[in-house]
Amino acid sequence: MSIQSPLKQLIITSDDFGLSSGVNRAVERAWCEGLLTCASIMPGGGAFKDAVKIARRNPGLQVGLHLTLVQGRAVLPVDRIPALVDGAGCFSNNPVAAGMRYFFDRGLYCQLKREIEAQITTVLEAGIPLTHLDGHLNIHLHPTVFSILAELMPHYGIKSLRLSRERLGHNLRFDRERRFGKTVERIIFGSLAKNAQPRLDELKIAYATEVKGVLNSGRMTEEYILNIIEDLQDGLTEIYFHPGILPDAEITRRMPDYRHQEELAAITSPALKNKLKQLQIAVLNYRGDLKC
Repeated sequence: MSIQSPLKQLIITSDDFGLSSGVNRAVERAWCEGLLTCASIMPGGGAFKDAVKIARRNPGLQVGLHLTLVQGRAVLPVDRIPALVDGAGCFSNNPVAAGMRYFFDRGLYCQLKREIEAQITTVLEAGIPLTHLDGHLNIHLHPTVFSILAELMPHYGIKSLRLSRERLGHNLRFDRERRFGKTVERIIFGSLAKNAQPRLDELKIAYATEVKGVLNSGRMTEEYILNIIEDLQDGLTEIYFHPGILPDAEITRRMPDYRHQEELAAITSPALKNKLKQLQIAVLNYRGDLKC
């Protein structure tokens, strides 16, 4: 069920909440001092417990699940999901290889479902309600993974999902880097989103009209955001970021090319806040709570 409105509305989300201290501190600052409305939490992240504390002391910050099945750590012990993780409990760092295995190896289905459900319940048992769901590297739209989520989301009351589709032409108008890579990503994620949308409509799971951040992940700078908000589509748009405060060894190791501090600066930018007001774009979360 697509969220529709005659007005332009904007959700601003931080991914990787719980990954590290630098991410967590950036999320709290972006919420308290900026335009952040949602954060997507990684229950297997090394700073998950600290993220839970931040969420509890900032109850207005909506928290969703950042499902992690690649490039991260599982929440279940190795003996419960031995075909998914290595001896240290970590998923593959190769998203393409992992995605192929998840699709073609039907024997992995039960272990995937076990881990996905465990990630959901880990957050809920920490006292944090989940109202939306997305995925690390957009793994939540993988056909096998999505089929599991379609079964689990209604059971756990998760009412919104990130449908990761973005206009290629609009992106390239303001950032011409990685044109071939962006084209491939647009084809892949556009196809996955098209596959998922009818099932979401059937389940009455909400999603945004467009998601910004799919094609410029890690490079959502103030200049870029100020440009793209001039031409947002009608209805609801989600922009997702990867803010961080450096030095932070974990995010530098995992995402050395991401502009974490520039993304935090964009979320807390007075110029962005003023421009959104001028354009009469409402900033809210997936529950519909207004930030400004």
